[in-house]
Amino acid sequence: MTALSPPADLAQRLAAELGIAPWQAANAVQLLDEGNTVPFIARYRKERTGELDEETLWRLAERAAALRALEERRAQVRRLLEEQGNLTPELEEALAAAATLQRIEDLYRPFRPKRRTRGQAAREKGLEPLARAILSLTWPSGLPASASERELGAAYADPAKGVASPDEAIAGALDIAAEAVSDDPEARELARELVRRHGRIAVEPAKDAAPERVREYEAYHGFSEAVRRLRPHQVLAINRGERQGALRVRIEIDPAIPAGALKARLLQRQGMPVRPGGRLGKDGAAPEDPVVRVLVPLLERAVDDGYRRLLGPAVERDIRAELTAVAEEHAIAVFARNVRQLLMQPPAPGTGSVIGIDPGYRTGCKVAVVDPTGAVLETAAIYPHPPQNRWSEGLAVLEQLVERHGAAVIAIGNGTASRETERLVAELTRRRGDVRYAVVNEAGASVYSASALARQELPGLDVTLRGAVSIARRLLDPLAELVKIDPKSLGVGLYQHDVNPKRLDEALRQVVESCVNFVGVDLNTASPALLRYVSGISERVAREIVAHRARIGRFTRRSQLLDVPGLGPKTFEQCAGFLRIRSGEEPLDATAVHPESYPVARAILERAGASLEELPAAGGRLAARLEALDPEELAAELGAGVPTVRDILEALAKPGRDPRDQLPPPLLRADVLELEHLQPGTRLQGTVTNVVDFGAFVDIGVEKAGLIHVSRMGERYVTSPYDVLAVGDIVTVEVVKVDKERARIDLALVG
Repeated sequence: MTALSPPADLAQRLAAELGIAPWQAANAVQLLDEGNTVPFIARYRKERTGELDEETLWRLAERAAALRALEERRAQVRRLLEEQGNLTPELEEALAAAATLQRIEDLYRPFRPKRRTRGQAAREKGLEPLARAILSLTWPSGLPASASERELGAAYADPAKGVASPDEAIAGALDIAAEAVSDDPEARELARELVRRHGRIAVEPAKDAAPERVREYEAYHGFSEAVRRLRPHQVLAINRGERQGALRVRIEIDPAIPAGALKARLLQRQGMPVRPGGRLGKDGAAPEDPVVRVLVPLLERAVDDGYRRLLGPAVERDIRAELTAVAEEHAIAVFARNVRQLLMQPPAPGTGSVIGIDPGYRTGCKVAVVDPTGAVLETAAIYPHPPQNRWSEGLAVLEQLVERHGAAVIAIGNGTASRETERLVAELTRRRGDVRYAVVNEAGASVYSASALARQELPGLDVTLRGAVSIARRLLDPLAELVKIDPKSLGVGLYQHDVNPKRLDEALRQVVESCVNFVGVDLNTASPALLRYVSGISERVAREIVAHRARIGRFTRRSQLLDVPGLGPKTFEQCAGFLRIRSGEEPLDATAVHPESYPVARAILERAGASLEELPAAGGRLAARLEALDPEELAAELGAGVPTVRDILEALAKPGRDPRDQLPPPLLRADVLELEHLQPGTRLQGTVTNVVDFGAFVDIGVEKAGLIHVSRMGERYVTSPYDVLAVGDIVTVEVVKVDKERARIDLALVG
């Protein structure tokens, strides 16, 4: 069934928010509604979207879902108000104009069923007319202008209804008025804006906090900052401390500011002149006027009580929620950016075998050798560290593995005993000039080792050895290995455990899916964990693909995917272009050209004077001939879109190219560096391991990563570390300070 075209107002709103044309937004939404994935649309439907990039398409998909949810809630609230008999023309107009979910909820709040309140109890006693008189500053007819507040209350006292005295009548009416002030949509938004502008977050240690928690959050004891100046990492740290019972947090604001503004608003609504602070102007009504003498003071009391007791706490919750939502989105974006950069690190240079070492003391170091495809060639265990101290034996085993398998690179996990193992490998590199090593982040390796996926991939291999295999594969091909691990366990976030887990999972899945499809996947070597991120492929279909591959030996054509149980034409359309078959029956299957464009690709090759058989080994000669062709002329001649023709030309010019090859390879080392070797002014190379709001952490080959504070990232002022550095960058740094007692290294970026 074909999805309907998106409503014009949805396309218009998306276009305005994203800065694109309405037709682009409308086509993109329709493609998404038809079941197409973002990577597929971005790569193979460029003509339909005007070449919208993947980032814009993801944002469009999220905003379209949010706007549709907004419309659903709008319709639901309208129906509820109609059923209650509360839907006035004015309210319907305000509801139709509401641009945010918060505004819709504000409009519905006065009519939302509530638990029994003081105001409701007063209404049941018949005091609503008195409350309306106070709110509208309308003196009740029939009551003398000379009447006092007590006489006003006496007019509404009724023991039969439970109002025994004038004071009870006034108190009940003020409760109703206070609730009305608190529930008023405009009043709530005004109060929120004033707290955003004038409020301060104040933090102090909780009185009954555990001593270790008190020390952990010592930096936030006595912390005070304007709401509008709070940084996302501060918000999340404060929230965490509060959640753990270590901190007490409140928003401070002079209540006269919001209460005064609310009073002024109510007075002005009745046409009364107002001075700063919400006080009645000098040229207001005469003092003997009962409105000025009696009702205005009552209104002021209702506003003060409504703000202090109801609206203030609610607004504080709203502002805290706003701050948290913004901070979470920022933290998720930072984490997603770091995960993307980690996944996109290039494979280790060369095509030889890699040795992985999972270091340990008592249980020894587990060693695994893998070939260029990640297949396990041999495993071993060595015990060079205490208590066994079989150093020479361990060194000999490593050298034999290097000789036997021609390994030129050793990957060392950065966990327990990593530094000692690094010294062992460094001694090996000094003996042999043909071996280098890299310390690899082993975050999540132990989780993978004990997983069902690891048991399936490495049957019969001890769980302790699976970690060494994973470490070797991480250096061999980071993307193919790291997709097997929950992205939250990859160690490149800052507050990933303090944000909305569902939202974080969605964002990280987008990142992993984007990276996998950008690089492409070898259909004959990919694991189910990798295949499940390919456009259109579910976990079940990923397992079916691997099972079918095992049955037939290997795929020789992309079209064989249609023989996989559960993989129909739509899934084939979505995934085929991202799956590669090397040395297959169809040379185009090794490229990013989609099967639907094979006739165009063959025609382009013909015009370049080449054949399909030449494609794998054509190299620079074919690239030069393709570059000489005009994409626009070809598109017109072949009846294809210009973007599609450009992409085909690029794919044919570099068949089998890994886009990660354009990035700097991992930094390989030949000798170990000790903390004691570092002196201020020392310059060395390192790898960026994490980027956060206040700086970047860099592995320089010592036990502890050094920190480049944002203030030391250049001669000019740097606003954001993310503008300068990324995870995986190879950088030159200068040591600024070494605190050996705290194992802290301060660095400065050079160049």
